[in-house]
Amino acid sequence: MLSKSQARTFFVGGTVFFSAIFIFLTFDTLREIPKLQNQDRMTDSVVRGKHIWDKNNCMGCHTILGEGAYYAPELTRVVERRGAEWIAIFLKDPQAMFPGQRRMVQYDFSEAEITDVIAFLAWIGEIDTNGFPPDPDLAPDTVLASATPAAGLPKPAYFTSVCIACHAVGGSGGVVGPALDGVGSRLTAAELDRWLADPPAVKPGTAMPKLDMSDATRSELVRWLASLR
Repeated sequence: MLSKSQARTFFVGGTVFFSAIFIFLTFDTLREIPKLQNQDRMTDSVVRGKHIWDKNNCMGCHTILGEGAYYAPELTRVVERRGAEWIAIFLKDPQAMFPGQRRMVQYDFSEAEITDVIAFLAWIGEIDTNGFPPDPDLAPDTVLASATPAAGLPKPAYFTSVCIACHAVGGSGGVVGPALDGVGSRLTAAELDRWLADPPAVKPGTAMPKLDMSDATRSELVRWLASLR
């Protein structure tokens, strides 16, 4: 059993030791913060996007950096996960992307406001959060047969940034829409072009919205999809 003198020494020594550790960790944290955040990349567009985020109470449904509600998806790294182009299409009409599934309000943002919101979300995603949040498992439940595109046709950037959120090829991608393995053996290039130009006109009631893509982008997609056999 410790004497009063020993107990006092133990208490004072322990207090000094752990206080020193606390002070060191505090100093180290303050020193590391500038390296972890990307304040130097905070543009006017990012600031405007933050104001739009606050004005519309987006945090009432979503979370960023672990703060907010849990009703809707976590958005800390949504630009990395979905891509800026997909987010822009979604913000224009949330219901069109997921008919009957999403309950997000259509805010009628202008093109400039959408650009600012995406800039803010991209800036958030570039903050060093030490691996938070973890990457979600977006792979389909079943592994699909690999599609073999014609040689020399790389996967279009539009597919990897927009289409892949709903469709899968070779077992990788979303499960909202059908897998596109072998679609080139089922549909002709003309049929693919007509479908991509206006899906609801070809099949009224389809869950796929009419996407705002250029003729060049649609042609590139048609050539690539037609090569999947």
